[in-house]
Amino acid sequence: MTRLAVNRLKERKPDAAAVDRFLTRHEVPIVEGDRCTFLWRGEADEVFVVQRIVGLPERLPLRRLWGTDLWYLVLELPTGSRINYQIEVRRGEHLERGNDPLNPKLSYSPVGTSSVCFAHGYVTPDWTEPDPDARPGELTELVVQSRALRRDCRVTLYLPARFRPTAAYPLLVVHDGDDFLQYAAAKTVLDNLIHRLDVAETVVAFVHPQDRLSEYANSAAHARFLTRELVPRLEAELPLVGQRSGRCLLGSSFGAVASLATAYRAPDVYGSLALMSGSFVFTDIGGADHGGGPVFDPVVRFVNRYRQRPRRVADRLFVSCGVYEPLITYNRSVVHTFESTGMTVRFVETRDGHNWENWRDTLRDALSWVYPGPQKLVYE
Repeated sequence: MTRLAVNRLKERKPDAAAVDRFLTRHEVPIVEGDRCTFLWRGEADEVFVVQRIVGLPERLPLRRLWGTDLWYLVLELPTGSRINYQIEVRRGEHLERGNDPLNPKLSYSPVGTSSVCFAHGYVTPDWTEPDPDARPGELTELVVQSRALRRDCRVTLYLPARFRPTAAYPLLVVHDGDDFLQYAAAKTVLDNLIHRLDVAETVVAFVHPQDRLSEYANSAAHARFLTRELVPRLEAELPLVGQRSGRCLLGSSFGAVASLATAYRAPDVYGSLALMSGSFVFTDIGGADHGGGPVFDPVVRFVNRYRQRPRRVADRLFVSCGVYEPLITYNRSVVHTFESTGMTVRFVETRDGHNWENWRDTLRDALSWVYPGPQKLVYE
């Protein structure tokens, strides 16, 4: 096996100039086969890589390369993985945590940015990049005066290329619309997947929360907005299928909770749900500390109640979660609860974390299963 770059450097007993040249030559983290070398440079008492991979300590210590101010950690990662991390530095009693200054690549999540490490074998799907051959759909803005939410709600509508008023399109409602459009390249993905016949021509309504931690945490008002105000208006004004089989709710993280909670209150309305990295935190003992803080209290009460008395809320559920996010255990567990109701469930695990790029890369599996295009139609 070829020696790792950091080991070759170590054997040369480098001075500061050699470390400079080493960092100039290598992209950080250094990926060599299944080994990823994380680096940090500077004076400190301790340095850690902070990550949330299930089964690993949250803080992984770096070692100082003798005679230098370079710190390193070698981590083995499975092929195709992508992990989010930050660097924590301790100087005396002072702790400082932030993104990796040696790595410009960032990942985005509902709680902010983090550095990202692409392990060997990870490739950004080509269908997430603009394709000049794909005819672009159209984005238009709509304002819905919502009595349920007591505010004007902005909705961004996606109409597929070659949209025709004489056709009948299925409807997809996407939570966290701005973030899906900005960080998950949702319009580009839709253009490409429809062009490649992976996904049926679909009308998409991107909804934008005012306070997602409140509106998406099992809110009856949000559910009324979707089911009694938004969907009826869209079906009155656009050529939509207008039946259960032609309605799907999609969301990630708290948006997945909002999708499930909305369908729970209207079990005859939605035919499909796409639930990505759902924040389906629960406790097996009432009153136990769930660890999520007050914002998770209504979510935990809802998921606990659902697990105790599960019900069929749609015909088909697409459920996905990254194996490197703490929510993986909750999602694996709740899948069995979903299946117990007779719903058809497809569960996908990715070697990724809780971030928009993970959900972007999962969109093809989700959308082509919910609304398959001619290329993906199969008999089940």
